[in-house]
Amino acid sequence: MLSSYGIEDIDRQILSCLITDASQSHKSIGEQVHMTGQAVGARVRKLQDLGIIEGTTVNWNPEKIGLTVHAFVTVFLASNTAHQAFQQFAGSSNQVVEIHRVSGEGCYWMRVRVGSQLELTSFLDELLGYGNYKVSLSIGQMK
Repeated sequence: MLSSYGIEDIDRQILSCLITDASQSHKSIGEQVHMTGQAVGARVRKLQDLGIIEGTTVNWNPEKIGLTVHAFVTVFLASNTAHQAFQQFAGSSNQVVEIHRVSGEGCYWMRVRVGSQLELTSFLDELLGYGNYKVSLSIGQMK
C-alpha cells in the first residue's frame, strides 16, 4: 500500500531498519521484514534513486580523537553581500560539523568541533571576517 509520500509500508520498515543500524546486511533486514535479501537490496536502491536515502553515516566519538570542544555558534553576518563568501568559508572548514541557514536570531547556526579552546579562538577570529557571532559550549550530550 502506498503512503502519501509515494513509498510503500514495506519501504518504511526497511528504512526504519537502516536508521536503527545502517550496517545491517540486506539479508538481515529481509529476515525482519519477511523478504529476501535480494528484494531488500532492490528496494534500498529504489529508495536511493528516489533521494529518500541520501547516504549512510557512522556514529563515532570525536573526543576519542582529540576533538574535545563542541561549540554551537550563531552567526550574524555583517552585510547581505557576505553570504556567499561565508558559505564558502564554512563549507570548506573541517571544524564545521553542521551548518543551517535560519530565521529568527542570527543568519546561520553552526555546530563546531575542535581540539582546544585555542583552536576555537582561532576559528572565531577567522569568522569575524564575515560578521559577528554568539557561542555556546556543550557541557554534555543527552541524546
